[in-house]
Amino acid sequence: MPALSALTVFAATLWVFAVGVCISCAIRFAVEGEGTPAPVDPPKILVVRGIYRYTRNPMYVGVVSALIAEALFFSRTLLGVAALLFFLGSHLFVILYEEPHLRRLFGAQYEQYCRTVPRWVPSPGKSNRSRAAR
Repeated sequence: MPALSALTVFAATLWVFAVGVCISCAIRFAVEGEGTPAPVDPPKILVVRGIYRYTRNPMYVGVVSALIAEALFFSRTLLGVAALLFFLGSHLFVILYEEPHLRRLFGAQYEQYCRTVPRWVPSPGKSNRSRAAR
């Protein structure tokens, strides 16, 4: 059996982590938000705990991370391009539909959440955990 490269091990680890994030988000939506990730049955309660204390869009981050992991694992540039296109599509969807919809649905609570938790990448300078978990 050939030895695994460090890149292969990293990619596999990243994929497992990314899928775990997606599963965790779906469970949190169902249990805390009383809904699903699907637009036909969205959460009825704003979910701001768990990984949502660090980023407002962990499920999208999880999917992009899984696609990047697959691109690295299989050494396929096309999967990397797919990850980039998925991220760009997700970004546009979040900006143009999801955030305005959540502002209408949850009002001041969502505005506060947006001020304290970054859209994509956690910021070490912000105290995301303490403010958003309230």
